[in-house]
Amino acid sequence: MVRCYHMETPAAAAPAGGFFPSFLFLAFGTLVAALLGAAYRLGLFYQLTHKVDKASIRNGGENVAAVLKAHGVKFLFTLVGGHISPLLVACEKLGIRVVDTRQEVTAVFAADAVARLTGSVGVAAVTAGPGLTNTVTAVKNAQIAQSPILLLGGAASTLLQNRGALQAVDQMSLFQPLCKFCASVRRVRDIIPTLRAAMAAAQSGTPGPVFVELPVDVLYPYFMVQKEMVPAKPPKGLVGRGVSWYLENHLANLFAGAWEPRPEGPLPLDIPQASPEKVQRCVEILSRAKRPLMLLGSQALLPPTPADKLRVAVETLGVPCFLGGMARGLLGRNHPLHIRQNRSAALKKADVVILAGMVCDFRLSYGRVLSRSSKIIIVNRDRKEMLINSDIFWKPQEAVQGDVGSFVVKLVEGLQGQTWASDWAEELRQADRQKEQTFKEKALMPLAQHLNPVRVLQLVEETLPDNSILVVDGGDFVGTAAHLVQPRGPLCWLDPGAFGTLGVGAGFALGAKLCRPDAEVWCLFGDGAFGYSLIEFDTFVRHKIPVMALIGNDAGWTQISREQVPSLGSNVACGLAYTDYHKAAMGLGAQGLLLSRESEDQMAPLPCRTSGVSALGSLPTPGLCLAGLESHPCLPWAYPLRPSDSATLPEDREGLEGSGLRGSLAAQSPWAFFFVGPMVPFLPSSFTH
Repeated sequence: MVRCYHMETPAAAAPAGGFFPSFLFLAFGTLVAALLGAAYRLGLFYQLTHKVDKASIRNGGENVAAVLKAHGVKFLFTLVGGHISPLLVACEKLGIRVVDTRQEVTAVFAADAVARLTGSVGVAAVTAGPGLTNTVTAVKNAQIAQSPILLLGGAASTLLQNRGALQAVDQMSLFQPLCKFCASVRRVRDIIPTLRAAMAAAQSGTPGPVFVELPVDVLYPYFMVQKEMVPAKPPKGLVGRGVSWYLENHLANLFAGAWEPRPEGPLPLDIPQASPEKVQRCVEILSRAKRPLMLLGSQALLPPTPADKLRVAVETLGVPCFLGGMARGLLGRNHPLHIRQNRSAALKKADVVILAGMVCDFRLSYGRVLSRSSKIIIVNRDRKEMLINSDIFWKPQEAVQGDVGSFVVKLVEGLQGQTWASDWAEELRQADRQKEQTFKEKALMPLAQHLNPVRVLQLVEETLPDNSILVVDGGDFVGTAAHLVQPRGPLCWLDPGAFGTLGVGAGFALGAKLCRPDAEVWCLFGDGAFGYSLIEFDTFVRHKIPVMALIGNDAGWTQISREQVPSLGSNVACGLAYTDYHKAAMGLGAQGLLLSRESEDQMAPLPCRTSGVSALGSLPTPGLCLAGLESHPCLPWAYPLRPSDSATLPEDREGLEGSGLRGSLAAQSPWAFFFVGPMVPFLPSSFTH
């Protein structure tokens, strides 16, 4: 036993004797790893191989502008702020047109319009804090509308975030729920790769808004940031020297490798495509249909399928269709396949329904409007959105995740020229004719006072040229206009989309006119909605951007009061005034007219036009302004009218009367608009805000 004891003692003691060296080795390794990690985070390794050009006067804003230019961006919408000044100046130098608005939300709405009409990314830049919070509504609207926009936001310097700096808030947390991609740039060298990734994310998959935060110290040149960040006199004491070293190293890491050449052009996009198997199954379903029906939504107009190619495919397919969102106008005016009225009844009768970019949200009664006996084919880039409410009210026969336009083209190729009996389309067109006759009768209804808004909108429909773009912003007036006024072609209609946002009008008009300078941009406003856009007539005048506006003025939020008063017995908060909006616009440098019962004879010359500027007149009806329109408050809707702007300010503004409302304004001023005075509401609207 003794022998065994002595034999075990060294073995048992060995671990105790080696513990201390092992501990030292582990501690030393941990310390080295921590130091290496700290050196990496401080950028010391990167700075060994990438120099800081302290003499350079370049700034990060130039990198921003270079990426935008390489992506084909032509317009940057903004409201100026010190945080973002370098990028605005740099964009101007590279030939990107910088358009400043009077509200940040308008800048984002304008970028949204550019994105919808061009299929590229619309870009807006706003300053930090309140500048960014003012854009939230427009960014959310773009998210719901699946519009690819890039929002560039200024921010407090990287060192001062979370330390109580001016206009510093947690902007990333604010925009992460609203955007597909959010990033905060921490070093100048990261600007280019971050923006390229953001631009690709905006257009890939289901398009949507992206947000890039640009702290002030990554946008300004080295010498200016150094002056603000590093003390002019070296501090004394160990702590002071340590702080000074940290600040100098932070500055060096900000600018290390900042001006090294990097790719600036677009990254490849990831656009989902329907599988051949899915397409073939849909071909088989549709080939057996007797009463097929197709609903086309905004996704159908997204790249890569051009609108003209999609139109040919829809015409070749020969299936009657309803067009919504950006698909409005795809088939032009009065196309035999385009059905405009009684959609719910048509859906109940159809045996096969193709929802191409349309989803079963409130617009389709969450799917309840679909017949359970119908075979439903739905195609959408977003699988979650595609199947919304399918567990309750409806079931798809085929759910296809992929690009809508490409799917329709492939569907036509698979059907190889199959046609359907003409009696089905004729049955649907007959319902259209009956509804149109109802509108004609309403247009002839005599009113005790003010203008008949149905008649006014009929005149707008008769007046619109083939190259017009319609921007609509309102409740009742816009809802009725959607029935009566037809866009002349694809991508010629702009409404807020499913979010139902009021206030999009001026921003959409601004973006539309810049994208399509040869088009006549007509804005149809309700008087309530117009309150958001009035000040932007200053923007139109300053930038010489001619648009036409028609405001239906019924002196109230009539769409709300029509239900609030009968159900709750009060009109509280629903009343407005028959404001002279045309005079307010004139004060901003635009042209304005009021159309009322007293000047009703001026409505007839509306079709007169002169090259240069377009305009409308003002009428008394509830809801028309700018070319002002007054309407009677007892009909379901009313609208103000306002005209447009032209390319140059006139020297002589006399002689507006006598040559026709539209023609006189076009001849006299680059910025003309009409005010339509009090109107009478006639029809309940299907448009909600």
